[in-house]
Amino acid sequence: MGAGGKAAKARRAARVSLWVARASTTVLLWTCVVLLAAAFGERLAPSVLGGVWPGCLTQTLVIVQRPLLLPADERVAVHTAISTTAAANANAVALPPKRIYKNNGYLMVSCNGGLNQMRAAICDMVTVARYLNVTLIVPELDKTSFWADPSEFQDIFDVDYFIASLRDEVRILKELPPRLKKRVEMGYLRSMPPVSWSDISYYQNQILPIIKKYKVLHLNKTDARLANNDLPMEIQKLRCRVNFAALRFTPEIEELGRRVVRILRRNGPFVVLHLRYEMDMLAFSGCTHGCSHEEAEELTRMRYAYPWWKEKVIDSNAKRKEGLCPLTPEEIAMVLKALDIDPSYQIYIAAGEIYGGQRRMAALTSAYPNVVRKETLLPSGLRFFQNHSSQMAALDYMVSLESDVFIPTYDGNMAKVVEGHRRYLGFKKTVLLDRKLIVELVDQYKNGTLSWTDFSSSVKASHTSRMGAPSRRQVIPDKPKEEDYFYANPYECLHQPDELSVL
Repeated sequence: MGAGGKAAKARRAARVSLWVARASTTVLLWTCVVLLAAAFGERLAPSVLGGVWPGCLTQTLVIVQRPLLLPADERVAVHTAISTTAAANANAVALPPKRIYKNNGYLMVSCNGGLNQMRAAICDMVTVARYLNVTLIVPELDKTSFWADPSEFQDIFDVDYFIASLRDEVRILKELPPRLKKRVEMGYLRSMPPVSWSDISYYQNQILPIIKKYKVLHLNKTDARLANNDLPMEIQKLRCRVNFAALRFTPEIEELGRRVVRILRRNGPFVVLHLRYEMDMLAFSGCTHGCSHEEAEELTRMRYAYPWWKEKVIDSNAKRKEGLCPLTPEEIAMVLKALDIDPSYQIYIAAGEIYGGQRRMAALTSAYPNVVRKETLLPSGLRFFQNHSSQMAALDYMVSLESDVFIPTYDGNMAKVVEGHRRYLGFKKTVLLDRKLIVELVDQYKNGTLSWTDFSSSVKASHTSRMGAPSRRQVIPDKPKEEDYFYANPYECLHQPDELSVL
C-alpha cells in the first residue's frame, strides 16, 4: 500500500475513534440526565395538599399473594422462618419510588386503647408525619390498658409492608438513628399529648416547631387527635390509604382469619355479632340490666379499681333508656328474630368472654342454635394467641369484614372502624342498631303493651335506613365527640352514588 493509502486509512480510523468517543459521551450524558430527572422528580413530588398522588382507591403496589402458612399447631416449627417469608414477599412487591424531602425531625408515638382505637390513631399519625415532613418511628402499641396485651406492632401488623407501601409519602423507621436513640435512652426526650380533634394547622403551628427544636418529639396519646372534618381531601385520602392498604395483618393472623372464614362459608351464610357484653365494657359503662345483685356489685368494684375510668356513679336504668348501654344477649336475640334473620344462619360472636356465660347466652343460643366463636371453630389453633387480646381482635376484625351481615351491639371503636371498612368494600350490609328505640320497644313487649307483630314491624321500619348505605357524615360544629366518626364513614374515599357525589 502506498503512502497515500496509509494516510487515508489513518484518517478513517481517527474518524471512527472520534465517533465512538462522541457516542459514548452522549450515552453518558443522557444517563446523567435521566438520573438527575429521577432525583429531582422525587424531590419535587407533589405535596399532600396539591397535585395528584396515589389515593386510597388507586394503589401503586403490585402485591403477590402470600403462600399459605402451615397449620397453627405447627407454628413453632416455622416461627423462625417468618422473617424469611416476609423478606421474600418484599422482593415480590413493586415498590413505589421513595419520596425525597428535607427531614424536619423524628416523631415517636405511643398509641393508647384497644386494637381498633390504635389502628385509627396509626392512620392519623402517619398523616401528621407526612404533612410535617418528619420521619415517623414505627408506633408503639398500648401495653398498659385494661387488656394488658404485650404485643408489639410487628406482632399484629406486617411492619415491613407498612413501611415499604408508604415510602412514596413518608419515611418510616423501626427505630431512631443510633445517636438520637442514645439520647432518648439517657432521658433526653420531649413528650406530650396533642390536643384532641385538632386540625392540620395545629400540628403545623404548634407541633412542628417543637420537633424542629428538639429533633425528636414523643406523642404519648394518639386517640382522636385529628379532626373528623374540614381537612383537605388529600389528608382524608391518605388516612384511608393507610387504613385500607398499608395496615395489613401479619401472615399468621391473615391465614388464621382466612381459615375461619373458609370454615364458616362451608356451612352457609353467617352473621357477625359484635356482642359487647363483656365484663370490662359493663363495668366501664355502668350498665347492669339483667345482672344479679352480686354481679352488679362486682362490676362496680371493677369500675372503681381503674382510676382512668372517670365516671364512677352511674344510674344504669337511666343510661339504658337513653340507648347508652350495650344490648344484652336477650335483647339482641329479640332483634335478630324481629329482623327475620334465618334461625339456621351461623351467628359468629366477635367478642371476648360474655359476662354471665351460658346463663346470659341461653336466649340467643335457643333462638339461633348455630352460635359459634373462633375458639370453637379453631379449638387448637389459637393457643399462640391466648393472652394477646389485640391479636384475637385482629382475627375478629378479618371475619367481620367478610361476613354477610355485621351487627354491632354498641358504638365501640371496632364497631365504627369495621363499619367504615365495610363501606369501603362496597357498602356491605351493616345493621346500625337504634338502641334507644330498641330498649323502649323491648320493655313495651315484655310488659304486654306491644304485640310481637308490632314489635317486629317497628324494628324493621326503624332500621331500613340504618344498613350502612351511602351517606354523608353528620357534622356538629364544636362538638366533635358527638358528630359522626371519620373512620365509620370515610365518604371522601368511597365510590358514592351520583346523588351523593354532587352534594
